[in-house]
Amino acid sequence: MQLVVARIGRAHGVKGEVTVEVRTDEPELRLGPGAVLATDPAGAGPLTIESGRVHSGRLLLRFVGVRDRNAAEALRNTLLIADVDPDERPEEPDEYYDHQLVDLDVVLADGTEIGRITEISHLPSQDLFVVERPDGTEVLIPFVEEIVTDIDLEAQRAVIVPPPGLVDDRAVIASARGDDEHADVEGPEADAEGGR
Repeated sequence: MQLVVARIGRAHGVKGEVTVEVRTDEPELRLGPGAVLATDPAGAGPLTIESGRVHSGRLLLRFVGVRDRNAAEALRNTLLIADVDPDERPEEPDEYYDHQLVDLDVVLADGTEIGRITEISHLPSQDLFVVERPDGTEVLIPFVEEIVTDIDLEAQRAVIVPPPGLVDDRAVIASARGDDEHADVEGPEADAEGGR
C-alpha cells in the first residue's frame, strides 16, 4: 500500500536542499537517509533521500542527484510516497494510519449509527474525521480522545461521545439572562401554546 508521507516545499539554500511538509507521524522511519520514495507526479521520481536535518522547526531533505537550487525548486509541490505493509501499525498503540480509519463505521456508545469515515483531514491543531451520514450529508468529528473513545479495527468501527450539537442540531442554547422573555429558544417548561 502506498501512503503520502510528505510534500516537497521550496528550495533551501543553493546546494539542493528542500523544505518538506511532513504528512506522517513517523518521519524518522519514512524520511530517513536511504529511503527510496515514489513521487506524484511519477516523472519526478523515484527519489532517494541522501540526508535530512531540522532547521528553524522545518525538516530539510537532500535527495541523491539533486545538487543545486534549480533542481530542488523543480521538485516543489511533489508528493513523496512510501510503500507500507497494509498490516503494519504505528509504534504507539493509540495511533493509526489514515488507511486504517477510512471506511470505519462511526457509532455512538449506545450503537446509534452516525455514518462512515470517508477521509481524515489533517489540520495544524488536530485531525478531523470527515464522516458521511446515511442521508449523504457530512459531519466533521475532531479526532481527540474526549470525543473518539474507541477505535476497533476488527469490528471496523469508531465509537464517539460527541458534545451537544456536534452530530445533531439539538444543541441547547442558553439565554444570556435567565429572565429574557424574548429568548429565541423555548425551554422544556413551555406549554403547547408556546407560553410560559
